[in-house]
Amino acid sequence: MTLERDGGLAVLTISSPPLNLFDAAMFEALRGHAAALKADPPRGLLIRAEGDVVSAGVDVHEFEGLSIEEGASLWRDLLRVVQTIEQLPCPVVFAAHALTLTAAFELALGCDLIVAGRGAKFGLVETVVGLTPSMGGPQRIAERAGSGRARELVMTAELFDAETLERWNVVNRVWDDDEVDERAYALARKLAAGPTRAHDATKQIIRAWCDDGVSTADSVVPAVSGALFATEDLQHAVAGFLAKGPRHGTVAQGV
Repeated sequence: MTLERDGGLAVLTISSPPLNLFDAAMFEALRGHAAALKADPPRGLLIRAEGDVVSAGVDVHEFEGLSIEEGASLWRDLLRVVQTIEQLPCPVVFAAHALTLTAAFELALGCDLIVAGRGAKFGLVETVVGLTPSMGGPQRIAERAGSGRARELVMTAELFDAETLERWNVVNRVWDDDEVDERAYALARKLAAGPTRAHDATKQIIRAWCDDGVSTADSVVPAVSGALFATEDLQHAVAGFLAKGPRHGTVAQGV
């Protein structure tokens, strides 16, 4: 797993051929990269993979012989990693070009946007070893698609194609397989070039709604959005708008 910076965009690449299994080394790398991103947040983050699969899941050897306490500690640790990615103050895009199982899928669910190729398949298949997904997958599926779909995905341990998950609002966009990498980069670069503080405000407002409904989201808006008036992004954009008009040449005088 590697982390590279391309201007304001950070790119985290899953690369451990042939199956990109999440083993102890992969988890350790993920922890380290998540800590680095938290300490020095980029303007945008793209998570992608190399190889024939995004990931075939977790190396089952990681579960062998764990006690109750050790198992609970493992899940606390890995949940913190997903939460760290989820709470980054920038847009996060996950690109899935192929099979995406268990830990990789749960990591994707902590991202703002999931984009995928038409041939990609996703699965939370932990029940085959007597587990339930415990890196935040079930609750984040429920947040996106409802509790019934979350139960279906987890309990059946079936694979679901990208277009089905797009209909269920789990996946945001589906593209031809050979376009995924290029278009995911383009989307992530576009978001990274945008008003990062405004994107963070959007994330905070939506998180407040997810946590406690519309009234709580409304309560955070004045402070979260009010703070944007001190940002250079807003000041420059407003000045440019007033001097040159809307960038798309419409006659509207507002946003």
